[in-house]
Amino acid sequence: MKDYYTPGEVAERFGLTLDTLRYYEKAGLLRRVDRAPSGHRRYRTDDVDLLHLVRCLRDTDMPIARLRDFAELVRDGDHTIPDRLDVLQSHQHHLNTRIAELRERQDTIQHKIDYYLGVLADNPGLAERSAPTGTTSGTASAPEVTAVAATGKENS
Repeated sequence: MKDYYTPGEVAERFGLTLDTLRYYEKAGLLRRVDRAPSGHRRYRTDDVDLLHLVRCLRDTDMPIARLRDFAELVRDGDHTIPDRLDVLQSHQHHLNTRIAELRERQDTIQHKIDYYLGVLADNPGLAERSAPTGTTSGTASAPEVTAVAATGKENS
């Protein structure tokens, strides 16, 4: 395992731009990074480990201010582990609530899809109408629509 990573290596590893990486530093999500004798920034393994968690939390919509607080707790040492646990459990609760909301919306969309498939199965002439101008026609024939409505699977 390497002792240091270049900004380019870290950015590539986490799918970030160099600008985003610098922003994370300026926002206080990462400690002040070390410099190589040449003056170039370099990240230690613990920076990379924290960035992995920061990226996960940011990708799940944790606000930057909350991320900064969490990063400060990490830098403050092991005595902050109970506080870090509270932050993570609170965020996980938020995610679980959001996932439940998204599942409800997904169910609503699926219900509407099923409804439209049923309408097309009952009215084969609707399925044969051309798509509106400017769209690609993805219409299926009445037997195909009926098969999809009955089985939920398309024939490929």
